[in-house]
Amino acid sequence: MNQYIIETKNLTKKYGEQISVDCLNLHVPKGKIYGLLGRNGAGKTTTMKMLLNLVKPTSGDIILFGEDFRKTDSKTYYRIGSIVETPCFYENLTAEENLKILARLRGQHRKDTVEHALSVVDLGSKSDKAFKDYSLGMKQRLGIAAAIMHEPELLILDEPINGLDPIGILEIRNYLRNLCQENRTTILISSHLLSEIEQMADIIGVMQEGRLIEEIDMDRLHMQNRKYMEFEVSDVNAAAHVLERNFKLSDYTVAGRHLLRIFGSPDSRSEINKTFVENGITVSNITVCEEKLEDYFKNMIGGVGVE
Repeated sequence: MNQYIIETKNLTKKYGEQISVDCLNLHVPKGKIYGLLGRNGAGKTTTMKMLLNLVKPTSGDIILFGEDFRKTDSKTYYRIGSIVETPCFYENLTAEENLKILARLRGQHRKDTVEHALSVVDLGSKSDKAFKDYSLGMKQRLGIAAAIMHEPELLILDEPINGLDPIGILEIRNYLRNLCQENRTTILISSHLLSEIEQMADIIGVMQEGRLIEEIDMDRLHMQNRKYMEFEVSDVNAAAHVLERNFKLSDYTVAGRHLLRIFGSPDSRSEINKTFVENGITVSNITVCEEKLEDYFKNMIGGVGVE
């Protein structure tokens, strides 16, 4: 039996001469959260649209629930909940009225389908308000409610926490983690908030210019991430010179005008600090850290701009 809920083989989408997605090979296991990362224009949204049959691939294969997408019928897509780009609803209807329409189209999985979905995203008390009067965060919450209300086996979420406040982000993050752990729901999620993906995802895929350049388990990523010491110093150039001359160190980076990041054992920080001071370099702060997903991402593709 295929272990992947989503698998793509050389999936490609071209618009004229422009290649949006280029020979993409994704592997999204059952019951896991897969974080899809990439800069603006990397091809993440186009990929999600192809998985949802909203955009036709130019070439390549999509396998959903172990079946070729060309052979699947419309019932397959009832097993999927999704948010792609800004959620759209009837402007003059309330949240409850909008979700009741969706429930009739999809079929209700429980008697309190609408009420339960609204309570999950904390919109129950605002169900009498017209959608047109919603803030961006409220619209996003309603989009999440619509995506989960039929209890899908697979969620495909493009920037689902966009516009939410910190408490809202925490609540949705915890809900998605519980959904995955307790119901074995598979989730493919993209977000520009790397810290959120780091706390949520089991696996990440990194896209650049339409290609998948890395696919890695988060546990493995944490194991290979290096520890480093970050020194805030008065003169970063002089400090770098001391590292090379006195300690024969070359594994360091300049992380800011006064920040020096030194990789290796943190046990040497006292000696390094003492040598800096002896050479007239003021040390304002020393922090022992571990590389985060943002560091990994920047090293992988350069820069920090992601969707």
